[in-house]
Amino acid sequence: MINQYPLWKYILLAVVLVAGVIYAMPNIYGEDPSVLVSLRNEQIDEATQQKVDELLKQASVQTKFSELKDNKLLIRFNSVETQLAAATTIKEFDFISRNSDYTVALNLAPATPVWLQNIKALPMYLGLDLRGGVHFLLEVDMESAVQRMESDLASEMRSYLREEKIRYRGIKRAEGGIVIQFRDAQTMEQGESKLKSQFRDLEYTSRDEELILKAKITESALRDERRSAIQQNVTTLRNRVNELGVAEPVIQQQGENRIVVQLPGVQDTARAKDILGSTATLEFRLTEGTRGDWQSAANGGSIPLNAKLYRERNGDPVLLKRRVIVTGDQINSASSTIDTQSGSPAVSIRLDGKGAKKMGETTRVNIKKSMAVVFIENKIVTRMVDGEKQKIRTRKEEVINIATIQGVFSKQFQITGLESFEARDLALLLRAGALKAPVEIVEERTVGPSLGKDNIEQGFNSVMIGFVLVLVFMALYYRSFGLIANVALTANLVLITAILSLMQATLTLPGIAGIVLTVGMAVDANVLIFERIREELRLGNSPQASIHAGYEKAFSTIADANVTTFIAAVVLFSLGTGPIKGFAITLSIGILTSMFTAIMGTRALVNLIYGGRNLKKLSI
Repeated sequence: MINQYPLWKYILLAVVLVAGVIYAMPNIYGEDPSVLVSLRNEQIDEATQQKVDELLKQASVQTKFSELKDNKLLIRFNSVETQLAAATTIKEFDFISRNSDYTVALNLAPATPVWLQNIKALPMYLGLDLRGGVHFLLEVDMESAVQRMESDLASEMRSYLREEKIRYRGIKRAEGGIVIQFRDAQTMEQGESKLKSQFRDLEYTSRDEELILKAKITESALRDERRSAIQQNVTTLRNRVNELGVAEPVIQQQGENRIVVQLPGVQDTARAKDILGSTATLEFRLTEGTRGDWQSAANGGSIPLNAKLYRERNGDPVLLKRRVIVTGDQINSASSTIDTQSGSPAVSIRLDGKGAKKMGETTRVNIKKSMAVVFIENKIVTRMVDGEKQKIRTRKEEVINIATIQGVFSKQFQITGLESFEARDLALLLRAGALKAPVEIVEERTVGPSLGKDNIEQGFNSVMIGFVLVLVFMALYYRSFGLIANVALTANLVLITAILSLMQATLTLPGIAGIVLTVGMAVDANVLIFERIREELRLGNSPQASIHAGYEKAFSTIADANVTTFIAAVVLFSLGTGPIKGFAITLSIGILTSMFTAIMGTRALVNLIYGGRNLKKLSI
């Protein structure tokens, strides 16, 4: 018979459908609001689990159950309200609040049965618009990155010319490059030759009559620096978000100079903004002179050439040497703690090998002298100036601690003189690293958990309403063939859900829109096939021949329509961002699954029902 499939095709269809059902099933069970407690570089044991459970019970916080998972403590709750209350309560537990190595993160834990988890059948993630949380769009200040590169190069040039014993009048960063002024033509010629061989990413122009050599960064080096700046910022932001304790965050580059940060479940947006936008770092410097000298300099007196005037937090002046002992990028780790002598908050610092060597050498020859810790923070803020919004770079430099060097220390020490929240945030920023260039939050959106729940319900209803209406229409208009198309349409939805779950894709509202569109497109293929079968029947062909011709002749039309739509989806994914990509992904998957179910799936059912029969007419 012409309308029969070989056995292997039926087996293939059965295997695909069974696998689709199994991997789509986890989405039925939903998720439990939960709190994830982890300990940096260590695993949480059963004793800690029992302690947390007991303390929550004493605080009258009702839990569903807790479990140790991947060396972390996962506590499940029956509602989002209880979850938020529990997270606040856990953070206030004495043994957690005093140890910054603990991270307490809001989470949504899948309620999937264990047997499904064992075969890696997990539900797809929900996007920010469905789960709730905060969305930031950050713009990287590339100009500051270039200025910092020029300043670093100018400093390296000074050191290099001194090592080569080439005398110069001055080196400074100016608009558009670095200006080096020499004492005479011979020294200038010698310096230019040496600098060109050492600093090859610079273009040099000279003004012989003024004995000035100007160095400008090449375009290729600028591109590399901009690329490096945004990549380092993405890495640093990811580290900071991990320290904040956010489960399943999204941090990704958008365009040439923007970064998208999505933090599901975050409620304290003010602290998130401060942590993400800060470029905080530290500098350790020796003090210069006495307090009398400091006050005299602040009142207009002379400042030594090797010193610079700073202010303490209370506004008091302090003179510090220009030479920096150690900077923030030489800090390996930092954690907030309590100073055993004073009982006040402190930050415990551990330096890398280079920083430890410099600190050891400095403290060895400066015992009984004072050393200061300078806190530096760069930010970009938007302010109204003459009725217009303008971006203004701000730089805060303040001395947060001055201490007398009592003995030699190098690798590990403490900083005191901080408030409790300052100690926690400073330790977090130092652990995560400094941003290579300042960032500005140009867009901010907050979605509450209740709004996310409403979005899920509305999205689900839109899919179901469209799905049911199509089912009814097909059953009424095409009768038994319409019922076959409805089975294929149901299988199509199951396969889309299974593939998204297997990919661990993030479902958003635009993604749901893509699924709704796919529902209509999937039926489109069946309409083309069924109308072609009707046409063949009107021409007087037998039912079996009409079925065969209907599928054969409609295939090219269906393929053309779906291929052009697939190309459009690929372009949307390539050029689009965020929500557009989500729409393009679900649309692309839907096109492939609808082609499979509408052509191969319905053909298999038609062949199974009608293939071996001597038909007089068709119910179509």
